[in-house]
Amino acid sequence: MSLINNKKFLVIGSNSFSGSHFVKGLLSKSYFVCGISRSKNINKVFLPYLWDRDQESSLESIGNKFDFKSYDLNNNLDRIIEFIDYVKPEYIVNFAAQGMVAESWLNPTHWYKTNVISQVALHDELRKRKFLKKYVHVSTPEVYGSTNRGWIKENFDFCPSTPYAVSRASCDLHLKSFYEAYDFPVVFTRSANVFGPGQQLYRIIPKTILCALSGKDLNLHGGGLSERSFINIADVVDATIEICINAEPGSSWHLSTTEAITIRELVYRICNLLNIEFESFVKVNEERLGKDQSYLLDSSKARTKLNWREKFTLDEGLKQTIRWVKSNLITLNKLPWEYIHKL
Repeated sequence: MSLINNKKFLVIGSNSFSGSHFVKGLLSKSYFVCGISRSKNINKVFLPYLWDRDQESSLESIGNKFDFKSYDLNNNLDRIIEFIDYVKPEYIVNFAAQGMVAESWLNPTHWYKTNVISQVALHDELRKRKFLKKYVHVSTPEVYGSTNRGWIKENFDFCPSTPYAVSRASCDLHLKSFYEAYDFPVVFTRSANVFGPGQQLYRIIPKTILCALSGKDLNLHGGGLSERSFINIADVVDATIEICINAEPGSSWHLSTTEAITIRELVYRICNLLNIEFESFVKVNEERLGKDQSYLLDSSKARTKLNWREKFTLDEGLKQTIRWVKSNLITLNKLPWEYIHKL
């Protein structure tokens, strides 16, 4: 296969929401892309890099444009390293993490194993690979805790408030130490709440759309008063590719819009786009344990140094996601809408 761009990328967590969109973005630029994910048999409706291939319905059909391996970071480290040594990617982007804040209180050891112990083992091997030019660690704003002091710039003054956030903050600090001790070429990204077509159904935007269209109740924890910034996944992909190639090792980057909205206001906006009454299906529940009030990330560094700007407004992204849900409604109604924990 003749590639326009001969840079080699390995995407860890390539079947995740953000990872699969990132794979699509890389393939659109004709990069050589490999992917690793523990989820092998995932429905095509959640794999955007397959959507434009009308006659293709499996990972194997992508052929030599995308080399995929189903490996679990917790159990297959030797095979992952063997694959990395075979491919010798210049750029590794890691989206893999045990997510979900509320559930991290139920089995915290699972979160620490995946997000800290297994990650440290991976990084201790990667630091020995001289072919690696850049390792992009996709982190989370939750490492900061609630950003009550307003829009914050990139820093390592962490104040995590849940087992999930503590595990992610621990891994960030571990990687920072590897950069300082070994010159490990790590770059950190922390994005606002990403969303778009293909997102997991338990996330607030697709779940609101599904509940509104089906007439099922939507539980709004704490009345939806917490504040977030929502950014289209396509905008995050564009910025992350730029960061991969041009960011200096050791640097951190915030990717966010400049507007904040409460979860309640977000749900109201979706209702207006669907022409459905908020009160007809939304029910208020008590707040979740450890819920942070706000995550407000100052993205001026990316805007200034990378000349990056988001292309999609919130309403444009919501309309995209609504179209995706409606066009796949039969399939989505057959799938679970709640988070299912995987060991």
